[in-house]
Amino acid sequence: MLTQEITTENYLVQYDATSTTVNFKGKLSLGSSTEYEPIINLLNDVAKTEPLTMTIDLRELAFLNSSGISMLSKFVMSLRKQKGTQLVVLGSNAMPWQGKSLQNLVRLLPGLKLQVQ
Repeated sequence: MLTQEITTENYLVQYDATSTTVNFKGKLSLGSSTEYEPIINLLNDVAKTEPLTMTIDLRELAFLNSSGISMLSKFVMSLRKQKGTQLVVLGSNAMPWQGKSLQNLVRLLPGLKLQVQ
């Protein structure tokens, strides 16, 4: 898996294999967990490669609804079993939802490195 992406008119989720980073851009407001399956599958596929570091870059994600936050939370919890991978989550203070919501991910995976700037 070198590059994989999910693109719609509202959002882009793209995996960069060289940096083991999954970039999120736009607005994610899907209706149910079923609609988030392609994204969770992409995240799980990256995690299965057991990278030393996996980065989720949300700095350009303007909105993520509660179903999306739930999807991200479940993914983070699934990494508890995978001891060899350091998860880094990048956020932006320019996106109001990120400051509060992303802090909860650290509670779910204490070793997670959260960088919100």
